[in-house]
Amino acid sequence: MRKLFMAEMEAVGDQLLEMATLVNRAMKQARVALETQDLRLAEAVITQDARIDYLQNALDERSIELLLLQSPVATDLRVLISALRVSSSMERMGDLARHVSALTRLRHPDPLIPEPSQVEVQEMAELTVQIGERLEQLMTNYDLTHGREIVKLNNEIDLLHTRIMTCVRDDEWKIDARQSQDLTLLVMRLERFGDHAVSISRKIAYLVTGEWEPPVIS
Repeated sequence: MRKLFMAEMEAVGDQLLEMATLVNRAMKQARVALETQDLRLAEAVITQDARIDYLQNALDERSIELLLLQSPVATDLRVLISALRVSSSMERMGDLARHVSALTRLRHPDPLIPEPSQVEVQEMAELTVQIGERLEQLMTNYDLTHGREIVKLNNEIDLLHTRIMTCVRDDEWKIDARQSQDLTLLVMRLERFGDHAVSISRKIAYLVTGEWEPPVIS
């Protein structure tokens, strides 16, 4: 019975890693589609999000079943609690990558990023890609160094988000109402992608240390 339980616990970890890998790929592809107006790639991100949704449902069902039938304690309990929370955040990250691609598709063949904000938005997109990479590494080896880097990268995203939104509200910035709306939605989704990764890094820190907000990534 214990061997079966451990196999199920290993499967939970494998599914979390697969979700992280897919989320990383989704944002990388969404970023390329955004900057190149690649409609086919944007469509691929939208279609592939179904796999992330499926994994979340499957992982949550497995975790809840293990909680109900096995009554785990100590580290095993932390793993399952963390898995339920992490899967939800990663599913949302997949949705955010899909939303970026949906905006790209909506405005195709026109570029989604207005010229005055191009440098800042491209920098934000690059930072989200770096966060996706760090997230996959974090879920591979549970090294909290990657969690610290996620927090730092997200702080940079927040600064860029604030800078862009300040410009959007500036009457002298020469973009029309539609561009302002698209830009607001785009950078909000990039910013939220980073926020969810920070949330995951804190949950993994809880899994590793047993503390919800350890100083190592605060």
